[in-house]
Amino acid sequence: MAFAENLKQLPKISHLAGIQLIDATGAVVALIENKPGQAGSVAVYNHLGQIFGAITPDAAKKGLEIYAEHTADARQNPGKHANIDRLLALCAEGAGTLRIKHIFATGEE
Repeated sequence: MAFAENLKQLPKISHLAGIQLIDATGAVVALIENKPGQAGSVAVYNHLGQIFGAITPDAAKKGLEIYAEHTADARQNPGKHANIDRLLALCAEGAGTLRIKHIFATGEE
């Protein structure tokens, strides 16, 4: 299934302004914002966090399946898809976990 179709199956994310990814030392290693160009990644990472509790190597494998055709593009073009590259690295290393911290939308801008 294509990425766009996969996204339709994931939980809604309108309540999220973004997601922070936190490594084992407690450092924020990434911020994925719920805005055009990144909203799909917020949905994927949110879903993985709900299912796996964190971004583990197993969660990363599932994420790569969800990204579908974008995963192949990321493999051919390292650096083009940072959020997919992160999952590829977790799979390659076979270890490591990233915790997810949700940043909730307040409705106030």
